[in-house]
Amino acid sequence: MLALSALAQATRLDVFRLLVAHEPEGLAAGEVARRLAVPANTLSAHLAILARAGLINAARHSRSIVYRARPERLHALVGFLVEDCCGGHAELCPPPSAPAFRHPVARPRHKETPMPDRAFNVLFLCTGNTARSIMAESILRKDGADRFRAFSAGSQPKGAVNPFALKVLAADDYPTDDLRSKSWSEFAGPDAPVMDFVFTVCDNAAGETCPVWPGQPMTAHWGIEDPAAATGNDVMVERAFVTALRYLKNRISVFTALPFASLDRLALGSKLRDIGRMEGATHRKAELT
Repeated sequence: MLALSALAQATRLDVFRLLVAHEPEGLAAGEVARRLAVPANTLSAHLAILARAGLINAARHSRSIVYRARPERLHALVGFLVEDCCGGHAELCPPPSAPAFRHPVARPRHKETPMPDRAFNVLFLCTGNTARSIMAESILRKDGADRFRAFSAGSQPKGAVNPFALKVLAADDYPTDDLRSKSWSEFAGPDAPVMDFVFTVCDNAAGETCPVWPGQPMTAHWGIEDPAAATGNDVMVERAFVTALRYLKNRISVFTALPFASLDRLALGSKLRDIGRMEGATHRKAELT
């Protein structure tokens, strides 16, 4: 079924579940993008696929397009899945018309399988891969110890790591060996390590259309100000890098402390987005203006 194919992608599944939880009012596209930290252009593509599958519909309300889930399509999908269950005796399975299926919001939420308890691959993205993503890679490499494997890349890598980034990392006893500015295409190929998490740390990268990452990793936007854009003398520029390092350390410390083994994807996704709203988040300025 087309619906199964549409829901097989992690972001679309999150979108559909969010809309189901907000029945019957629905949510505007901008609000869906904000809650899931998904770039608007990427979200539009996912919404179009869900609409073609008949899982959601849209209606204009004033100047916004409000999207709503179609629970009846979910019922039909469940009916299709259990049609031949129990050795051909479908009567032994809960039918779609049973009370438990009448309103998916009212019934207790099925708890998803928790994240596996193992080392995770984490990719930090920025446009130039010269400062913020490089620092995040170094921080997680040390603070994550054996629980995480850290990587970084850029959509338009500059090819050289910012010397101030290396200076503040070394001053805080973070590793600087093997750090290099590289393209995110290195991590999109079939031979690349499969990522569990992909975090954008600059607003430009968050707004770009990313490659299709193997393994469907969880994503979130952890944007902070670009220290490389700081002006003034070397002391002032270095201070901006120290501030960026502090913001990244705070986010990564919360991330590494999460109880991954007891969180399902929906709960974990919410916590990852909350981390992106911590002190120094660039999107806060946009929300207040």
